[in-house]
Amino acid sequence: MLKSKAEELDKKTMEPGFWDDPQNAQRILQQAKQIKGKIQRYEDVYQKYEELNFFLEMAIEEGDASVEQEILEGLKQLEEAVEELKVETLLSGEYDRNNAILSIHAGAGGLDAQDWAEMLLRMYTRWAERKGYKIRMLDLLKDAEAGIKSVTFLVEGENAYGYLKNEKGVHRIVRISPFDSSGKRHTSFASLDVMPELDEDIEIDINPDDLRIDTYRSSGAGGQHVNKTDSAVRITHIPTGIVVQCQNERSQHSNKETAMKMLMAKLLDLKEQEQKEKIEDLKGDYSQIAWGNQIRSYVFHPYSLVKDHRTNVEVGNVQAVMDGDIDAFINAKLTMKEKTDGK
Repeated sequence: MLKSKAEELDKKTMEPGFWDDPQNAQRILQQAKQIKGKIQRYEDVYQKYEELNFFLEMAIEEGDASVEQEILEGLKQLEEAVEELKVETLLSGEYDRNNAILSIHAGAGGLDAQDWAEMLLRMYTRWAERKGYKIRMLDLLKDAEAGIKSVTFLVEGENAYGYLKNEKGVHRIVRISPFDSSGKRHTSFASLDVMPELDEDIEIDINPDDLRIDTYRSSGAGGQHVNKTDSAVRITHIPTGIVVQCQNERSQHSNKETAMKMLMAKLLDLKEQEQKEKIEDLKGDYSQIAWGNQIRSYVFHPYSLVKDHRTNVEVGNVQAVMDGDIDAFINAKLTMKEKTDGK
């Protein structure tokens, strides 16, 4: 089926006038690339299976027990590859294939919470690097003393939103505070919002009279361009009170365009909630976004443990998690939702 779809798209690229609509042409090329990528991943896994099966048969015929460890390692790698393909098949939501816009906000806990927000930024950045995704900063508000108050960034790559959508919620850290000279244990919170980056062909009706657009000078990284012009943009959607902002693009026009995309995603999110029938696909766990109602706890002291309170998945190596090894949590939540929907 996928091969037939890929052939169909390839035929479209050969039609006369294909490039008359560059935007549509790029969309078709991107879709073809994604489908071919899926086909290639399946064929790679099948090839691994064939090679391992052949290797095993040869070892049995020759009575060679010395390759047992190598075969076991190959089976482990094959199992991981199959599991990864299985999880990918669960990403069938309307926006799952899209890029993801993530916003982290420090919550209760003062400097500890701001430091925690920065740690989460690093964790998701490391995870994205593991997946081969790209990160693009959209807005960053640092604190002069420590950490960050808020950050918004784009994760670019196929299925980024599908993987990250269930990370939305409150994340809690328990540790000995580096900012407390008495060495007491502190609990801090940070919230994560996740939105899909919408395709250009998705239209959201926004009345210009409902918008308040403010410009101000950027305060983040950006070289000589920063602090010389009012290039940063903040947009407030008056009827809903939704506020989005962007300061890390190179011009006011680019910042405004990116901020409008963020606003559209939030308004679409709100619309999906009101309609109810699609709410589970897009909203994640909105009901959990309140201080004290964390979706996950990261405990550094008195023991090392990361626990997801929705799936009960636990990982004892907290440092590995902070280095971006969060697939166990992501996959468990996707699988749990699939089982729930299948009932």
